[in-house]
Amino acid sequence: MKGAITKMNYITQLFWNPDDTRLRALWRVVLHFAAIFVGLQITSAIVRPLFAGGESSSASGPDPIASMVALLLTGLIYVVITIAAARFLDRRSFSDYGLVWNTQWRRDLLFGLLLGGLLMGGIFVFELAMGWITIEGMFVTRMPFPFFVAFLIFLVQMTLVGTYEELVFRGYQLKNIAEGLNTGPLDSRTALFLAWIVTSVLFGLIHAANPGATWGTTLKITLAGIFLALPFLLTGELALSIGVHIAWNFFQGNVFGFPVSGLTFFRTSIFNTVQGGPDLWTGGSFGPEAGLPGFIGIVAGSMAMIWWVKHSRGTLDLSLSLAEFRRSPTK
Repeated sequence: MKGAITKMNYITQLFWNPDDTRLRALWRVVLHFAAIFVGLQITSAIVRPLFAGGESSSASGPDPIASMVALLLTGLIYVVITIAAARFLDRRSFSDYGLVWNTQWRRDLLFGLLLGGLLMGGIFVFELAMGWITIEGMFVTRMPFPFFVAFLIFLVQMTLVGTYEELVFRGYQLKNIAEGLNTGPLDSRTALFLAWIVTSVLFGLIHAANPGATWGTTLKITLAGIFLALPFLLTGELALSIGVHIAWNFFQGNVFGFPVSGLTFFRTSIFNTVQGGPDLWTGGSFGPEAGLPGFIGIVAGSMAMIWWVKHSRGTLDLSLSLAEFRRSPTK
């Protein structure tokens, strides 16, 4: 009987952390991902029949309104499930995921927005100078709205995408994985480094199903994940990551008319761009993220963010608190 009880306690401790009185990190991460996956499948099952008679089966690509609705619902699912996970799985405040609205946070967000726009602008100017871009028009949209309305809609959408992807992959996943690894022989720095790599690989794999994706593009999106997580590791806040992510996507797709990670459903852009040139440099149908200028932009952007953190805070070090659990006093 005593042996059976001991075995039961051992099995229980595989799932439950008695010190934190919550599930262990692995199961929190798995349940969070599983809930998002189920939510997305339900959303897809609801939205698809509503637009079954639209343009989704035509050669022109997916119905833009269906894509817009699906994207908005996707963001809602990511945020609602993460809020629920914070309350019932993590036992912590939602703000612990790097969302702290103060003066420094707003300054970081603004710098991230400027940086993302400048990086993509540099890629556009370079490809234009090389003769790899043909501009066939300006202020174009496939949406059944005037350009200005469609442009604002996609600004909101790209803002949502940049925010909820950073919240999930950096704010929730990276923090939980780092906490789970911060045990035994692993210290906080090692745990953060491993969580950085793991979540960046997951970020790459999530985009592996995008149109035009290959193992090469998946690797480059993984590098983008490393880039986007860097300021979170240095500051413990998501402002820089969110700002860069929003501006990178928005300027890439809705200003300069490039594909965004293989996606072209938006096609509302200031420049109607037709891209040629060698795929190694331009990224081909996947967009600049898969080309060498995109990689150079990631390196330059990383250096700029490191400079900004050092300049704005006077110090530069890992935010080790990301790997340490501190229960919210309200829980």
